[in-house]
Amino acid sequence: MSTVRKVPLRKCIGCNEMKNKKEMIRVVKTSDNEIILDTTGRKNGRGAYVCCSECLAKAIKNRGLSRSLSAEIPEEVYAKLKEAFAELEH
Repeated sequence: MSTVRKVPLRKCIGCNEMKNKKEMIRVVKTSDNEIILDTTGRKNGRGAYVCCSECLAKAIKNRGLSRSLSAEIPEEVYAKLKEAFAELEH
């Protein structure tokens, strides 16, 4: 009898699709109200997930990231996200 491991799924804030947690990038609002990228997926705080650069553009346009984290997102965070997706696509 082998046990089947459950794959953790999270919802992308751009396309609202449930996807594998490891395929997406997490943005975290820490307890100090600091917004950072979480590449490990294990940092403490409120998290929001984005799956691709197209979804990031949607999230910027409709302010989905700001709404899900209940905070204003600095431009540096958006720049870091764009760089991270550019690296993933190459």
